[in-house]
Amino acid sequence: MSTDPGDLVLDPTCGGGTTAYVAEQWGRRWITVDTSRVALALARARIMGARYRYYLLADSPEGQMKEAGIAHVTPSTRATHGDIRQGFVYERVPHITLKSISSNSEIDAIWEKFEVDLLRVRRDLTKSLPNGWLDNYRKKQKYTTESPALLQEWEVQRRLPVDWPDAAKPLLDEFWKLRMARQKEIDASIAAKAEFEYLYDKPYDERNVVRVAGPFTVESLSPHRVLGVDENDELIDSMSEDKAGYTDEQDFVRMVLENLKIAGVQQAHKEDKIEFDSLEPWPGTLVCAEGRYMEGDKEKRAGIFIGPEFGTVSRPDLVEAAREAGDADFDVLIACAFNYDAMSTEFEKLGRIPVLKARMNADLHMADDLKNTGKGNLFVIFGEPDIDILDAEDGQIQVKVNGVDVFHPSTGEVRSDGPEGIACWFIDTDYNQESFFVRHAYFLGANDPYKSLKTTLKAEINEEAWETLNSDTSRPFDKPKSGRIAVKVINHLGDEVMKVFKV
Repeated sequence: MSTDPGDLVLDPTCGGGTTAYVAEQWGRRWITVDTSRVALALARARIMGARYRYYLLADSPEGQMKEAGIAHVTPSTRATHGDIRQGFVYERVPHITLKSISSNSEIDAIWEKFEVDLLRVRRDLTKSLPNGWLDNYRKKQKYTTESPALLQEWEVQRRLPVDWPDAAKPLLDEFWKLRMARQKEIDASIAAKAEFEYLYDKPYDERNVVRVAGPFTVESLSPHRVLGVDENDELIDSMSEDKAGYTDEQDFVRMVLENLKIAGVQQAHKEDKIEFDSLEPWPGTLVCAEGRYMEGDKEKRAGIFIGPEFGTVSRPDLVEAAREAGDADFDVLIACAFNYDAMSTEFEKLGRIPVLKARMNADLHMADDLKNTGKGNLFVIFGEPDIDILDAEDGQIQVKVNGVDVFHPSTGEVRSDGPEGIACWFIDTDYNQESFFVRHAYFLGANDPYKSLKTTLKAEINEEAWETLNSDTSRPFDKPKSGRIAVKVINHLGDEVMKVFKV
């Protein structure tokens, strides 16, 4: 209630995400925080599934036209930039005073505009009256007027008197129609020229536009070290104490291995799932478990590397783990992590050891809070995307997605799949190596994504605009100033992989 559009709202206790939802609804930026992964998951699902009204921006051509219509002024010619910080176009409540009415020169102009037609109608009405009717009416009312031969406005009856001819009825209807139109324009002018208060909870909206949430990310911080105080006001340093059983890190690894044994490692195709016959701890530095699975008729040994609970796996981590797996004579290294950095996406093999990068589902963060049935895609390997960079006209370039390379565990081979295995893909046309910014977005899929989009948004979609997005080849764009572009590909399971190219 105390913010303006574009302001930043911080909610340190997320809960169900109501603050973030309302901030998104009213055009505020937001950060919401919680210690519970369940709360974050609920808030994220709530925001991503919401549909919002599209409010008219004051800093837009449509907003300028609407503002001019409300205030009865000519539209502004100022350049617009779509800046939300300029606010919306709001409904308003006028404060009408005698001073605002008396100083409003527009009332005189409105009066003069209608006076010509009203005077004509009064003259015709006067001519249609029976002889002597007007004089007799004034004698009964006991008054005289400066224009004795003309029917005055206040003398015109609301309904046709019995002694008036029927020919006067159309004129009488026209007179009152003009009177009401004149009064309506005067009232609107008084309201527009008076002082007013904005109703900030009632912005005007565009009814035929559906708005969804803007881009947002879910970030996590490593747990901070907490020191308690005992009954003697002495600090309790839990890190310095010897604890029996599992530490937090060991608990996380144990939880991941338990779920990995139940769920296995899923790929885009169900038949390509790696199911472990056994999964046992391994006393390595980075390799923490040994998994055995069947590849055709042969049993294979997989070294399991688990990334940090809060953090990103880098390429050096994978290289070191692959070396350790090779020294222990494993057949393959399976890395399990929530996130991989951009440089690690191109690392697929070290010597004879294939490296499979499985992305862990965020639901694993909630293993203690949500019951795991083992049926979800908790560990998914998304293969390397097959991407070509094409030359376009005027020195521009295009990106073409051919598909993804998928590891086949039953044969140990890598095969290429077409673009039908991709749900959507994005391009950052000027990647800064820090954050991926979606500048191009495209949607593929074997099913009809156009129909799905219409159903989800419950609105009609422009087919011509959609055709430019439903493509495996991007629109042409300028070469990046940074010398790098990044392409992010997402499959139908919601798993993503990013690849960086030097241009």
